[in-house]
Amino acid sequence: MRAIQFDQHGPIENLYLADIPVPAISPTECLVKVKAVTLNGFDPMVMRGILGLRTPLPMIPGADIAGEIVEMGKDVDSAQFSVGQRVGVDPSSDRGMMGETALGGLCEFVAVEASHLVAAPDAVDDHAVACLPTAYATAHRMLFTRGQIERGEKILILGASGGVGTCCIQLAKMAGCEVIAVTSSADKGERLLAIGADHVIDISTTDYVAYIVENYGKPRTRGTSGGVDVCVNYSGGEDWAKCFRTVRRGGRILTCGATGGYDPKTDIRYIWSFEHTIVGSNGWGRDDHEKMFELMANGRIAPVIDRVVPMSGIQQAMHDLQDRKVIGKVVLEVGEEQGESG
Repeated sequence: MRAIQFDQHGPIENLYLADIPVPAISPTECLVKVKAVTLNGFDPMVMRGILGLRTPLPMIPGADIAGEIVEMGKDVDSAQFSVGQRVGVDPSSDRGMMGETALGGLCEFVAVEASHLVAAPDAVDDHAVACLPTAYATAHRMLFTRGQIERGEKILILGASGGVGTCCIQLAKMAGCEVIAVTSSADKGERLLAIGADHVIDISTTDYVAYIVENYGKPRTRGTSGGVDVCVNYSGGEDWAKCFRTVRRGGRILTCGATGGYDPKTDIRYIWSFEHTIVGSNGWGRDDHEKMFELMANGRIAPVIDRVVPMSGIQQAMHDLQDRKVIGKVVLEVGEEQGESG
């Protein structure tokens, strides 16, 4: 079968199209024919190599997978799954995270434990199925399961044009919140307004802290007026300490990652004097995955897809993701095309 893989860390150009055997399945696994895969922010990071993370080589990238069951192990419950059934994949297991420490989905077939398959509703197409769970189910867990956002709250979303960010905009708007989205260009801002943001801050022209102070007041250590109720910050880096200046006394900072750096400076005076609550959220649960399918099937959430490209377009797609030229998700279709990657 065809697969995209890399056998050494380094530049994105290390990705290539290979011909490898179709995986054999165990009694508890299903063989899934891959239809579509989406990329995530950690994919270029894994390519470069992450300190402390052991990525076995060669590695196939791609954690978020839409597919169809073509073979079932003898111990798989036939009352739960069947050949021909459309499914999504939970990519995190005891074996590791697919595309990171376990082989990913940018190939024609994957062997998956049946316990890590999630039935895809008929109303959710393959491109939308492949947007779950790494970005969209993660956003659901961060905002609702962990963050407990409420109607009427003012929510500031940093890095709002990515997969997690675009989902956070829709989920927060669905919950009845006032949404302020931070992005890096006017073009991206227009797209974010179209998917539900009430206000957009373009950081190429406007400092987001100054914007919040001007429009919502300066947070004070006495009383709860001034600032936003919640700041979503999964970038870390230089924005970590900075974002505290936007959040009201008693407000919350939600985080599920650190794409801008995991060891930023901070100013703990803000945490105690403004009585901030910092809420961490690690990935997703199966209930978050299933809830997002339900919201998509009911038309309440529509995945934001930047583009759909063939599997051989991986190099350009990965470059654009790394260079922050993507709004939402890039879908790679796994079809019958031929040719070389890039």
